[in-house]
Amino acid sequence: MPRPLAGLTTRTLATELTAGVTLLAIAIPLNIGYAQIAGLPATAGLYALIVPTIVYALVVSSRQVVASPDAAAAALVASSIGGLAAAGSANYATLALAQAIICGVMLVLLSVFKLGFLANFLSKPILIGFVGGLALDIMVSQIAKMLGVKIDSGGEFLDKVTGLVTNIDTFNGWSLLISAGSVAILLIGRRLLAAVPWALVVLVVTTVLVVVVGLDDYGVDVLGAVPAGPPALTWPVIDWTMWLALVPSAIALTLVTTAEGLLVSRSYSEKRHYPFHANRDLMAFGVANIAAGAQGSFSVGSSTSRTAAMDQAGSRTQLPSLVLAVGTLLLLLFGTALLADIPSPAIGAVVGVAILPLLGIREFRDLWRQDRFEFAVGAACFLVTLFIGAIPGILVAFVLALINLAKRAANPAIDVLEAGGDPQESLLDEAPAGTTTAPGVIVIRLAAPLFFANGAVFTTAVKNAVTAANAPVSHVVIDMEAVTDIDVTGAEAFASLEDWLRDRKVDLAFSRVRPQATARLEKLGLLSGQPLFETNRAAIAALADGADGPKD
Repeated sequence: MPRPLAGLTTRTLATELTAGVTLLAIAIPLNIGYAQIAGLPATAGLYALIVPTIVYALVVSSRQVVASPDAAAAALVASSIGGLAAAGSANYATLALAQAIICGVMLVLLSVFKLGFLANFLSKPILIGFVGGLALDIMVSQIAKMLGVKIDSGGEFLDKVTGLVTNIDTFNGWSLLISAGSVAILLIGRRLLAAVPWALVVLVVTTVLVVVVGLDDYGVDVLGAVPAGPPALTWPVIDWTMWLALVPSAIALTLVTTAEGLLVSRSYSEKRHYPFHANRDLMAFGVANIAAGAQGSFSVGSSTSRTAAMDQAGSRTQLPSLVLAVGTLLLLLFGTALLADIPSPAIGAVVGVAILPLLGIREFRDLWRQDRFEFAVGAACFLVTLFIGAIPGILVAFVLALINLAKRAANPAIDVLEAGGDPQESLLDEAPAGTTTAPGVIVIRLAAPLFFANGAVFTTAVKNAVTAANAPVSHVVIDMEAVTDIDVTGAEAFASLEDWLRDRKVDLAFSRVRPQATARLEKLGLLSGQPLFETNRAAIAALADGADGPKD
């Protein structure tokens, strides 16, 4: 069976087709809203549901993940391209196409060179802060749309807030009524009957209201005419300097797409017990983005909310995505007139409710309770993204990720072991007296690779253990079971420790050394006659009796 239909049976066909209709009802209003967030025409959001969706479904390993533009990607597009061209202009749309193509090429390269691990640097607190900052920026624009207040949606966050506050007296009563009713329907309806596509219900009901009452004559903004016809193949023609100017934002889009996409793919493959291939999924995102840039759309990634909706609907294949593509194409061919009178306040309500979970309020509360440092990391990323911009936000995210990594790596677990190998005392602080495991012998375990961030910490811990012992120490055994690697800086720290021990007539030995670590020790010149033992018990017994011990 073709890959997108893997798992499909005659018994599940009806369920998959029904899920596809549900996905169509969910995706169309959301993509129209996301296109507006990105500063692009509604067709840019709809085109993303056709060729990119089909290409993604044919390549991806995941049977469930839905590919589409999302709120974070739309905000990134707006914030990054807004400084290069005027929103709504032809040049602006061309830059969005080029940005999607660059993002797609980067994702393909990540797949080819198997570099998806780079996304692991975007930890959960960083993603919460980054996406939350983008979401709050979007929310201000949607609130203005819901109130019928005119603001510069392409401006900075503070400019948007200022514009909303200073122009609040210009709000439109009908717009407020439409948005309030839409939010109520979305929130209450989702609690009562979650399977109903309430976003579509809202758009249909409010559009009928606009047409029957003529609310556009009362100042209610509507979507306007949507060009009919399928997407056409194109290619962005811009100066090479503009291609270079788009690279930083494309990197940000690539990282977010990789981190969120692989996380969602992995979680559903584990939940539903089917294979997951990270590099194939990266390739799928890559070709989907290239397709988006070549046919009038903008950057696409994984849609967490739509994937969850498909899982709840019982879908276990990519058939709903193919139904979505066909349904959207039919809409563009024969039904664009139905879209012209959709009120903007209703679109703002649909998008606003959809991005509420992205604000990360619950996640920030959990981080505060679980780990204050990680909360600070997320909060810093949130504030930088919100007040300075998305690109500085992603740069700060990487710096914070490296700081967090170094902080944890610089404080590894270092234990003094009993003869049986059970931890006795931590040596991160000064070791207490009486920690020898046998007369004159101390066994110490480093539970991490030895490298530049923890070399000094490790040597200090060993020295503390030797000087704090209440009896003279003649042998120190380093348990190497958890040491998978040693870098040059770590080797220098080890060498200085050997000199320190030699000056105090303390012999050094190793136990439980991994084969790759043995080769590394030899290459770095750290095995100059020191005995190697298979177990800590053998080391203690041999050294306590004054023997050198058997070498492996």
